Amino acid sequence: MKGTKRSGHGVMPKILLAEDDNDMRRFLVKALNGAGYEVVSFDNGLSAYQRLREEPFELLLTDIVMPEMDGIELARRATELDPDIKVMFITGFAAVALNPDSNAPRDAKVLSKPFHLRDLVNEVQRMLQAA
Repeated sequence: MKGTKRSGHGVMPKILLAEDDNDMRRFLVKALNGAGYEVVSFDNGLSAYQRLREEPFELLLTDIVMPEMDGIELARRATELDPDIKVMFITGFAAVALNPDSNAPRDAKVLSKPFHLRDLVNEVQRMLQAA
């Protein structure tokens, strides 16, 4: 499985979503499913990380502030497991989000709440198309 480009023809890119706000999580899953993505979602970083260890995902979409394991720690561990995984943070705390010593992946994208679902979907598509 490793080494092969997973977003081959006819294969739906898989997104792992970690968001502790239930309404926001349902909202995001619905929007991304509607855009043709397979989404596996969790309400905390620890559960999401455990799932990441079981199977590969193309994109990690995570809130930053969460119980048990925050989004930055989750992203750091995710990129240790799979250096090719793309990371997007969604947060209401953009200013706090990624200070240089946060250990967040350098090419991670940050989307600040509130955002338009269309913006999210466009950003996800852009990230997944960039090889």
